[in-house]
Amino acid sequence: MRVTIPEDTGAPYAARLAVLGVFFLNGLALGSWFVRIPAVQDNLELSEGLLGLALLGAAVGAMVSMPVTGALTSRFGSRRVVGITALLLSFSLIPPTLAPSLALLIPALVLLGAANGALDVSMNSQAVVVEQQYGRPIMSSFHAAFSFGGLAGAATGGLVASAGVGPLPHLSAVAGLCAVATLIAYRPLLPASADAVGDGAPAFARPTRALLGLGVISFCVLLGEGAMADWSAVYLNDTLATGPGFAAAGYAAFSLAMAFGRLFGDRLTERLGPAVLVRACGALAAIGLGLALAAGQPYLALLGFACAGAGFSIVFPAALSAAGRTEGMAAGPALAAVSTAGYTGFLIGPPVIGFAAELLGLGGALYIVVILSAAIVLLAGAVRAK
Repeated sequence: MRVTIPEDTGAPYAARLAVLGVFFLNGLALGSWFVRIPAVQDNLELSEGLLGLALLGAAVGAMVSMPVTGALTSRFGSRRVVGITALLLSFSLIPPTLAPSLALLIPALVLLGAANGALDVSMNSQAVVVEQQYGRPIMSSFHAAFSFGGLAGAATGGLVASAGVGPLPHLSAVAGLCAVATLIAYRPLLPASADAVGDGAPAFARPTRALLGLGVISFCVLLGEGAMADWSAVYLNDTLATGPGFAAAGYAAFSLAMAFGRLFGDRLTERLGPAVLVRACGALAAIGLGLALAAGQPYLALLGFACAGAGFSIVFPAALSAAGRTEGMAAGPALAAVSTAGYTGFLIGPPVIGFAAELLGLGGALYIVVILSAAIVLLAGAVRAK
């Protein structure tokens, strides 16, 4: 549904910068957490299967929060929800580092997942409205900011880990930085009048055929993203025995390739069309990652993670852009439906990989990502949805 934005909503450029900032901060927070997962695992002496069980807590939190956030965004507008959930995500980085046992790590990750899921829906709702005000594709640029944030978080996290700094002081500093930056970015966001639709609109999206297709393709790509985020460092450190500093480069390579792919994503989408581009990206991820896993060499693994990052780069932004223009439906609930399907993959992917690793080894388990990347090639037509 296209939104008519009142003239008094302020400069769209300022709103775009603010949304770019929020996406960057989201990536920074998550990238910082991802590279400290091995340290938390070692501190609690968790097997890969038990770590996967703990990461399932984040999936539960996100799956509960996303539909609720879609309804709240539709009712009150995305601006207020973005501000609250960004602050919540910032400070939810700290509890997992304090957990003394698996039993307490799980609820800490439930909170982290809920905050991240809520911020994802609300910031993408804000991004859809800004994109509509521009009148041309810019969604990929927002997700590029997220990827650069993830890169920054992974790179600095790797340096901090190599210096022997523990997860608690590191992530506490990240939480404070993100909270302050959120307060700065909040004011230029588009106000509630830009996307709140009030009590008359449905609070939850109908499961239409168009949304179902977008949800399935989002599930495939975000399961791959979640696997790269949570297991790339573990794969390099444990399976290939590289050490923690080099291991952090796995997610950094993935994030860097994804960020640069998204920088050019809007222009390529206009030139090639979303379906052709998504199909090519799925093939790149499947072939590149599959060959790298078969080789089992550290530097080739980095190249494979980079292929996955470039391949995944524009798939989810394309799906969200299509969901945001779904006819006869408010953007918030439509985005919540697609995001919930996608982040179900993102958040259950890591525990599924962990459980599979107990049987196949981590290298074998990551072939699940290769298979789903190939499935994206077949599902690419879904992003044409209106």
